[in-house]
Amino acid sequence: MNEITQPHDRFLKSLLSDPEKAGTLLRERLPEAISELLSSDPPELVEGSFVDEELRGLMTDRLFRVRTIHDRVALLYVLIDHKSHPDPFIGFQLLKYQIEAWKQWARENPDWKRLPAIVPFVFYHGETEWRIPNEFMALVDAEAGWRPFLLNFQFPIFDLGKVQDDQLSQHARLRAWLVAAKYATRSGKQTRIKKHLIEVLGDSGVDFPVIMRYIVETYDEYNESIVQEIIHAVRPEEEHAMMSQFARDIIAKGKPEWLNQGRMEGRQEEAASLLLKLIRHKFGPTPDWMIEQIKTAHLEQIEAWSDNFVFANSVEEVFAS
Repeated sequence: MNEITQPHDRFLKSLLSDPEKAGTLLRERLPEAISELLSSDPPELVEGSFVDEELRGLMTDRLFRVRTIHDRVALLYVLIDHKSHPDPFIGFQLLKYQIEAWKQWARENPDWKRLPAIVPFVFYHGETEWRIPNEFMALVDAEAGWRPFLLNFQFPIFDLGKVQDDQLSQHARLRAWLVAAKYATRSGKQTRIKKHLIEVLGDSGVDFPVIMRYIVETYDEYNESIVQEIIHAVRPEEEHAMMSQFARDIIAKGKPEWLNQGRMEGRQEEAASLLLKLIRHKFGPTPDWMIEQIKTAHLEQIEAWSDNFVFANSVEEVFAS
């Protein structure tokens, strides 16, 4: 996967792996005619991906199973576009991925009588404005009178760059994720929004370390000093542990200017402490065996568990191989 797009992929997959945040995003950004008919149940994530292998570094997808207020089953297909410029052929890609989703549904429900509705939704955070028509027929060269007989569908677009920061979401924690994603692709604006970013991150709660890691990986204008300033302003009690972990991660990516020998001392202990804190925030009290296992593990193993934590919906998934 492309080294530049990999952090976007990991970050936005993590966002949409959380049923609460995914449900909030979809309810806020889908057309009202769709969202008002969704039941109050959170969306259920369907495992798997339909994105072509050669596009995996440029796109991420998530498929959700939902119910309507009339107890119908429907599928919400979210395609996340990491590219800096909109893809004019995304309608064709959405068609292919919807067909694959229906084929999967048919395999899992061999006695089906009617297919579930699939609502496609495009999440775009590239640096240029989305100007591609949001309907499939824009790609089809056909006589005007033929349109009623040809396949067509529309797909809502959520272009982060066109939405004011305070309008990205009514929910503070989700807004912190979306602001971070919005400016990750906007070099030239990152330094100017530092103060605003500090304010937004103050409401990020347990998500703060995950969002900060994404900022460290993707904000080209942020050096070690700026990152430390943000952490100190938002979560001063975690400044030392987080800076040590970020320094280690960035050095591994070939940026030795982050190296500080004093900060790197005790990194295994700090990484263990940070992981335990994250687990307690997300899953509750940690048993003694877990504390012992994490504190005595090698640094590389703790880093692997920390990567698992980003997507984990249970403690067991954190420790999965």
